[in-house]
Amino acid sequence: MKLIADLQQVFVDRYGDGDVTPVDPAEFAPPLGYFAVGYVDGEPVACGGWRAHDEARDSLRPGDAEIKRMYVADALRGRGLARVVLASLETTALEAGRRRMVLETGLRQPEAIKLYESSGYARIDNFGVYRHHPESLCFAKEL
Repeated sequence: MKLIADLQQVFVDRYGDGDVTPVDPAEFAPPLGYFAVGYVDGEPVACGGWRAHDEARDSLRPGDAEIKRMYVADALRGRGLARVVLASLETTALEAGRRRMVLETGLRQPEAIKLYESSGYARIDNFGVYRHHPESLCFAKEL
């Protein structure tokens, strides 16, 4: 999908490499996951998904939904599309019985940090492949 390729290029531009988190598309299949794509004039312009976590590990708890691959095309940023995708992820996760949203972002993504903080997300200890990464920030929000 072009949106995911564009997102990976953002990571390369800002960090020197792509996202190294292992992601299997099957993890986003309901009921243990969800993936949304937003369209404007028939063109995909925004996306994001969540995948379930049901074992305690690092700062993850059973019942968590991890946000992955949130992205809005450059030309359409600043129009509230990320908030629409985020709201969709939170709603579908809650409907699927998830109790908390978690995510990882990076220090070089200030727009993402601002979105999450202004949407009620608070810092938690880093988890997964990023638990010791100095440029990673992890956040959570109770649903």
